[in-house]
Amino acid sequence: MEPLHLNRRSLLLASAALLLPLPALAEDRPAAEEVVLKWYRLILELIRHTATYSPPVASRAFAYLGVALWEGVAQSRGLTSLAGQVNSLTSPPAPPGPLDEAALVHAVLSSATAALFFNTGPTGQRAMAAMTRKLGEKVAAGLDPTLVKTSEDHGAALTAHILAWAETDGGAHIESLGFPAEWKLTDGPAHWVPTNAIRLQQTPLLPNWGTVRTFAVTGDLPCGLEPPPEYSEDPASAFFAEAIEVYDTGVSLTDEQKLIARFWSDDPMLSPTPPGHWASILIEIATRDALPVDRLADALARLGMAVADAFIVCWRVKFEVDLVRPVTYIRRLIDPKFEPLLNTPPFPEYPSGHSSQSGAAYAVLEAIFGQDFAFDDATHEADGLPVRTFPSFKAAAEEAAISRLYGGIHFRAAIENGLTQGECVAEFANRLKTL
Repeated sequence: MEPLHLNRRSLLLASAALLLPLPALAEDRPAAEEVVLKWYRLILELIRHTATYSPPVASRAFAYLGVALWEGVAQSRGLTSLAGQVNSLTSPPAPPGPLDEAALVHAVLSSATAALFFNTGPTGQRAMAAMTRKLGEKVAAGLDPTLVKTSEDHGAALTAHILAWAETDGGAHIESLGFPAEWKLTDGPAHWVPTNAIRLQQTPLLPNWGTVRTFAVTGDLPCGLEPPPEYSEDPASAFFAEAIEVYDTGVSLTDEQKLIARFWSDDPMLSPTPPGHWASILIEIATRDALPVDRLADALARLGMAVADAFIVCWRVKFEVDLVRPVTYIRRLIDPKFEPLLNTPPFPEYPSGHSSQSGAAYAVLEAIFGQDFAFDDATHEADGLPVRTFPSFKAAAEEAAISRLYGGIHFRAAIENGLTQGECVAEFANRLKTL
C-alpha cells in the first residue's frame, strides 16, 4: 500500500474512518444524484486500497455497481430494466410499494460497495461504515421512517439479486491476487515471459479472465482482432520495426510524453486503475453539468459494462496470441540495458488493455454526450499531476492508448488494434435500451 500523503484522497478516507463529517457533504437532504456522486468518489479511493483490485477486477466491480444502480433508478422512475438485455440477468424483485429514490440509491450503493469491497483494509472498512451511517442519516432526514425502511430494505433486496447474478460469472473469487500458483510458459521466443523478478509475478495475471461472462457482448467470440505482425528477429521485418519504434521513442522521450505516460499509467494500489480513471472522468462531468440521476445512472451502467467487457475480450486475445513484451525483445536483440519509463505489467502484450478499455469507454461516452464534448480530467490532481483538457472522448482515448508506447509497454499494433476492439465492444453496450 502506498505511503500516507496528506492529500484529498487520504483526507477523504481518514475523515470517513474517524467518523468525522465527510468533505463537502451538503447540509440539506441530498438528491439521489448527489448520493451517487458521493459513493462513487469513495469507491474510487477504495480501489486504491484493495490489493485484489487489478484493472480487470476493478472493471467488473464498476459494471455490477452500475447495473445495480440503474435497476434501482429504473424502478423508482418506471424506466426500462436491463433484465433480459444483458447476459443471464433476470428481473429483480418488484418494489413492495412507494419508494424514496435517494434512500433507495443509498441502500443499493452501500450494500453493493460493502459486498464488492469486503476484503479492503480496516481504513476502507471504516470509511464505508461511516459513509453508510452519515449519508444515510442525511438521506433519511425529514422522511417517514416507514418509507425509509421500505426503501432501504428493497435496495438491499435488489442488490442481493444483482450480487447473486455476479456470483455466477466466473470472476467472483480472486486468489493469490490473481496469479496462479503454477503456469506453463509457451515455448519459443515469440511468447510472453515474466518481465521482472517479483516472485508472485512469475505467472501471468488472471490468465482465465477471458472466460468470464460478458455483460452486453453476445455472440461467438465477437470483437476479435487481426493478428499482430508475424514475430521475427530480422531487422528488415515489420515486427522488428515495431520494436525499434518502442526503443527509439523510449530513449528520446519529451517531457510531455513522459507526463502523458504517467498520467495514464493508473497502476493498481497507486491509482483508481484504468477503469476508475474513466469513471472519474464521468463523475467530474456529472458534477460539472449537474446530470440528473437517470442520465448519470445510465452512463455509469453503460460505461461499467463496456469497460468490463473490453477487458474480458482483450484478455481472451492476450492469452490466445501470448506475445512477448517489448522490454523482453529489446533487451534480447537491441539493447540489453534498455529501461522503459514504466514497469511492464505481468501478462502478455497483444492487444493493449489500456487501448481496448479506452476504446470502449470513449465510444460509450461519445454516444451519450456527443462527438465534440470537451472536458477536463483532474483524476490525478491530488497526486501532483496537472489537469489535462481534451476536446473529445476520442482524443482522450487515443492519448491513453499511445501512452503505452511512451511507457515502453506496448507495440503499435497492440495499441491501434486495441482501440478498434474497444469500439466494437461499445457497440453492444450502446444498443441497450434504458431511458
